Amino acid sequence: MELIKHECGVAMIRLLKPLSYYKEKYGSELYGLDKLYLIMEKEHNRGQEAAGIGCVKLDVPPGQEYIFRQRAQGADAITDIFANAHQQIETCISEGMEMSQAPFVGEVYMGHLRYSTTGRSGINYVHPFMRRNNWSSRNMLLCGNFNMTNVDEIFNSIIEKGQHPRLYADTFILLEQLGHGLDRENERLYKIHHEAGLSALDLSHAIARDLNVSNVLRRCSPIWDGGYVICGIVGNGDMWAMRDPNGIRPAFYYRDDEIVVVASERPVIQTAFNLALDDVKELEPGDALIVDRDGTSRIDHILPKGRNAKCSFERIYFSRGSDYDIYKERKMLGRKLVHPVLKAIDYDIDKTVFSFIPNTAEVAFYGLLAGVENYLIKSKIKEIQQLSQSGDLTDENIANVLRRRVRREKVAIKDIKLRTFIAESSVRNDLATHVYDITYGSINPGDNLVVIDDSIVRGTTLKQSIIRILDRLHPRKMVIVSSSPQVRFPDCYGIDMSRMGEFIAFKAAMALLEERGMKSVIDEVYRKCKNQDSLPKDQVRNYVKDIYSPFSDEEVSAKIAELLTPHDTHAEIEIVYQSVEEMHVAIPEHPGDWYFTGDYPTIGGNRLVNKAFINYYEGRVSARD
Repeated sequence: MELIKHECGVAMIRLLKPLSYYKEKYGSELYGLDKLYLIMEKEHNRGQEAAGIGCVKLDVPPGQEYIFRQRAQGADAITDIFANAHQQIETCISEGMEMSQAPFVGEVYMGHLRYSTTGRSGINYVHPFMRRNNWSSRNMLLCGNFNMTNVDEIFNSIIEKGQHPRLYADTFILLEQLGHGLDRENERLYKIHHEAGLSALDLSHAIARDLNVSNVLRRCSPIWDGGYVICGIVGNGDMWAMRDPNGIRPAFYYRDDEIVVVASERPVIQTAFNLALDDVKELEPGDALIVDRDGTSRIDHILPKGRNAKCSFERIYFSRGSDYDIYKERKMLGRKLVHPVLKAIDYDIDKTVFSFIPNTAEVAFYGLLAGVENYLIKSKIKEIQQLSQSGDLTDENIANVLRRRVRREKVAIKDIKLRTFIAESSVRNDLATHVYDITYGSINPGDNLVVIDDSIVRGTTLKQSIIRILDRLHPRKMVIVSSSPQVRFPDCYGIDMSRMGEFIAFKAAMALLEERGMKSVIDEVYRKCKNQDSLPKDQVRNYVKDIYSPFSDEEVSAKIAELLTPHDTHAEIEIVYQSVEEMHVAIPEHPGDWYFTGDYPTIGGNRLVNKAFINYYEGRVSARD
């Protein structure tokens, strides 16, 4: 329902055979480039602000380009960058160049889809980033799906080494840090091979052959605090993808004798290469998939595993629902809501219509329906047993029982996309109320209406559009259901959920504190957060939890319903959220829940949540002044 900008998408491809092999078997030397395009289109849901690709050719003679990059911004960025790449290829072919010599026709590829999570935009912030050097083994392309919580610490560490980063942004800083590590690895090998008597190109080739990317990653990564999948290609052809020790951000890979491929989602690889479920492997936390320039691939353990903090919101909302496990998990999320939903409608199934908010809540809707149907079956059995006991077990009475159905309708239709070029706020707000349309006549006036959504984070669309437009169907009661728990805390690992004041759960808790004469709690939380400024980062606690602790989940949900109900709504509104406990039952292998519970998996998380509250509090006070 609400667009949540979130972590980016990554893709990497390493061709293990000569380009002529792919020409003969698949009909084109562009096999790698075409597969990269397919993967990125399948991951388009992960980044619609910008996109970029990189390519490295192997064994190119001195004086010829071997690293290529193309980047673009906007919703059509994928189309633009691949169109430009193909245009460059066609131009070179028309000038008499061999296909294998053309730009973007190489053996190693990288792709990136971007959602900005830091507020920074512009082509300079679009991945992949490039480091240039006259030594092939010191060149590097870098992209990633990550946010670091300790950018200042990493920045200071490279300043202490004498480096001078051009910009203060995590990707630039990582490029500089990894570049420094790459230089140290080159210097180690230079000393070895120079002492062995090698010089000129023989020395350069020996360094390119023996470069060990694992050494670079082990040198640089211990200071990293955050959620990340960081991908790189060295100019010599070495390739890597590394995942954070807690597994916060996702990464999957496939390898055979023709290709090695990495992507942010498993079904993307399955679809692009027509693979079975078990063919695609998950990159384990703290590990790196490394492909050397000779095509040898391996999994190296770079950092020890931390606690399992694989992102549950990834499963609820972000990733494609076509993944085998995610599909099952989203259905289970719906089933886990059956009893609170039935309670909300006073178990009156006959006068209730069930529906969903298109489009991402559809799978959870199926799970909710299955659970309600099971409840109805048990109810029918009891009714028939009662008829038998009372002597009223007639064909007509049995038929009346069996006719009872769970009523389901598609009551909401996502109709238009709000055009941002309309500047007048009054017109924009009016359009926002019409993003969804309704199916008239889909419910009877006076019925209950249950609609399930994947998440209710900010509630903006719910208040401006959905409740208003569904109220036109004249339900007696409207139950809005969230398949995820209440989002109470900011994310700092790559999801655009960073501003405390935007969360409807936070607004509800703050309203409850003020209504009940507990404003002192707000001031005390601010004081505790400020007092931690000088503490070592491993001693910082998340005191923002105290904002919620006086209230039950049900109290917060009731206040959310009150805040989101437009003043002219006729139906009674109730909001039902998934519980954290049931969410973990539905998604057992991805327990990362810091946005729901405030239990951050890295020490940097507590510092940033306190900072977010301080920013909110101080902005709130200054606004009053």
